[in-house]
Amino acid sequence: MRMSMEDPLTLAIAPPKDETPQEKDTREQAEIEARRISESIDEQIRQERTALKKKKKSVKVLLLGQSESGKSATLKNFQLQHARREWAEERAAWRAVIYLNLVRNIVRVLDILSREMSLAEGEKRPGSTTIEYLSDSDDESTSHGIVYRFSDKHRFIQRRLGPLRSIQSDLENKLGPESQEVRSTASISATPFDSPDFQLLPKRPSRDFGINSTNGWKSALEKLRPSMMASARPQRRSNNDHNEIADVLVACKETMLQLWQDPVVQQVLSHRKTNIEDSPGFFLNDIDRIVSYDYEPSDNDIVRARLRTVGVQEHKVVMDDGNGKEWLLYDVGGTRSSRVAWASYFDDVDAIIFLCPISCFDERLREDRRINRLEDSYLLWKSVCSSRILATTEIILFLNKCDLLHNKIKRGMCIKDHIPSYGSRKNDTITVMRYFQQHFKEISKQYSPEPRPFFIHFTSVIDTKATAATLSVVEESILRTHLRNADLL
Repeated sequence: MRMSMEDPLTLAIAPPKDETPQEKDTREQAEIEARRISESIDEQIRQERTALKKKKKSVKVLLLGQSESGKSATLKNFQLQHARREWAEERAAWRAVIYLNLVRNIVRVLDILSREMSLAEGEKRPGSTTIEYLSDSDDESTSHGIVYRFSDKHRFIQRRLGPLRSIQSDLENKLGPESQEVRSTASISATPFDSPDFQLLPKRPSRDFGINSTNGWKSALEKLRPSMMASARPQRRSNNDHNEIADVLVACKETMLQLWQDPVVQQVLSHRKTNIEDSPGFFLNDIDRIVSYDYEPSDNDIVRARLRTVGVQEHKVVMDDGNGKEWLLYDVGGTRSSRVAWASYFDDVDAIIFLCPISCFDERLREDRRINRLEDSYLLWKSVCSSRILATTEIILFLNKCDLLHNKIKRGMCIKDHIPSYGSRKNDTITVMRYFQQHFKEISKQYSPEPRPFFIHFTSVIDTKATAATLSVVEESILRTHLRNADLL
């Protein structure tokens, strides 16, 4: 018996040996049509896969600005609106941060009081328990002196609140480097990523929800979650560190209130122009509410809390009103030594939210006291606008801390005393805001490689209600640009 060596499939699809010319033509036409249909299906699948890939691409937003400009507060507002479950999980951990902020406020006031009282000791009359001291502070007006009447009450307050310095150290040790403010820098440039010998730093690999950072403020919260999630019962001591801290704070509560409400202390702070209420993480007006065993941070407390960003925070948010679109929000450290990491995130970012605190026209960088904060923001804005990598990137400007600007003007501060170019313009909040707006607009127009629209919002990002409305507008604009670039609009 003879076996065929030909492929069975070939035999099956081979044309009949007795096929007529008409049958052959019909068969070939059918094969052509089948190939056309198959190729059409393949092309449709390819297009659907491409569209799906574009649709799934995350919207990437970079938050830029100097330290204490409001970047982390803006990120918290995004989380408050779109990641409520994670926000709730972190709520208890913020208690330690808020306590640290409060203790630092108190220690700062104590340091100022101690300095003035030590200077006053030489003025004390023998046998007197009251010190009348004529201050010679550098901030004093030369037209008159101010007499401080220190008493035994102030010495008692100093002794009674002494343990808070140990509490501050304990909290700083628990929170890590994020709790330490940078007070010096080796960087002499406002924009180290513009240096000719600059090299891009590698990005860290992405993780699940939350944070891509080894030293960010989110990492600091993770350290506290195991011991801080359980609510403390009123008036009950326990062995964990949180309750030990709460015990000391509760014991010192009335004395803290006495310190902050004392007329002489307020006189000293006013005379020294120490506007501590303008600084990040200010909670002295909330002592009665937050110093409690059963204190739970409110949304506003968390947004106001100050914890420095170290490194780069990557926060993932899924927008409910954006067809399930995933957003990646990058919060970067704003000190001069941290800015070298910024450019690594420039290449594929959809939008930049640049924050400038316009209330800081009279302030200097914490890490370099020679540098005016507003001038530093101008240099940063100029560098970002002039970057060719960002030539087509949507840049949104938040002129932030308008509430603090208004307060400074209400206190009688004249803008022209600090910004000579302000000239004879009216010294009111609206005029000042428009002046800053125009200045930033001119920088954008002059230094952008290509013409770009100028998007600006006046903000106070610790105002969660107003910021929610602003972010809603910003999110819609960014999403439309993202979809347009992905050819989905």
